Amino acid sequence: MATDPTRYKLNHSMLRVKDPKRSVEFYEFLGMKLVQKLPNPDAKFDLYFLAYDSPKAVSHANHWTDREGIVELTHNYGTENDPDYKIANGNQEPHRGFGHLCISVDNLQAACQRLEDAGYKFQKKLSDGRMRHIAFVLDPDGYWVEVIGQKPLEQTENEKETDVGTYRMNHTMIRVKDAEKSLAFYKDVMGMQLKRTSENEKNGFNLYFLGYGAPANDSAPEGVSATADQEGLLELTWNYDTKKDPNFQYHNGNAEPQGFGHICISVDDLDAACARFEEKKVNWKKRLTDGRMKNIAFVLDPDGYWIEVVQNEKLKTRSNW
Repeated sequence: MATDPTRYKLNHSMLRVKDPKRSVEFYEFLGMKLVQKLPNPDAKFDLYFLAYDSPKAVSHANHWTDREGIVELTHNYGTENDPDYKIANGNQEPHRGFGHLCISVDNLQAACQRLEDAGYKFQKKLSDGRMRHIAFVLDPDGYWVEVIGQKPLEQTENEKETDVGTYRMNHTMIRVKDAEKSLAFYKDVMGMQLKRTSENEKNGFNLYFLGYGAPANDSAPEGVSATADQEGLLELTWNYDTKKDPNFQYHNGNAEPQGFGHICISVDDLDAACARFEEKKVNWKKRLTDGRMKNIAFVLDPDGYWIEVVQNEKLKTRSNW
């Protein structure tokens, strides 16, 4: 069977966590639901998959491989009791790489107030700095979660309620060294479309939003991102200077100190997709045939970030997970 990249989904982003109880609690407070748990007691780790699943959610009731915008939390047994265990959140030198997750919400001010009232710390409140339309809340491990609005800021300033059932797990941000190379890879090899570009020449960086599915919403109101209503996007941040430095390299989160692990795409036909990647001469971290796990592969992007590839079980049954 052939493979059709337009049927792929950006299924999840994986983060390592110290204490799954407090992390699951946080993401559930953001309105997500535990849609799958894969315990691996023999290897001493468990995987938790959280996603938006209310009747208003994009992928309500779908199989976990037939979704976009899942957050996968990996817990290695014992870290919760280790006082010295700390993840790298990807935003501190010299280990910058992964930047943040982002949720889009119905009423931005009310959503941020609810998080503040619950005692969660912010990296940036709405009122901080010049950018009044974004906030960053910190998860229990210190990962950044951006919060953006689905409506214009002025329209929601007097709203006091927020409905977590309308939230979206909008995007995952990673920093890239060479925008041209990364865009070519994610478009030509991974089959994504470039949905939105934000150029910030004055500050020396550009943002690129890629993903599968519908294009950006051309009729989005002013002050609202044209992709705010979507899930499962990948944001690439390119700082102009990095391309010129031959020795510059971002931290992929899997070398020590660890934190972010990978993004994952689910595909229509796993064997055919991997054969296509082979034809495209990708850099493999793990081929389907390597090791014991024959249901997953890992490709490396131009910066060395890991991309897991799994079968969309709705389109073709392969595993019983």
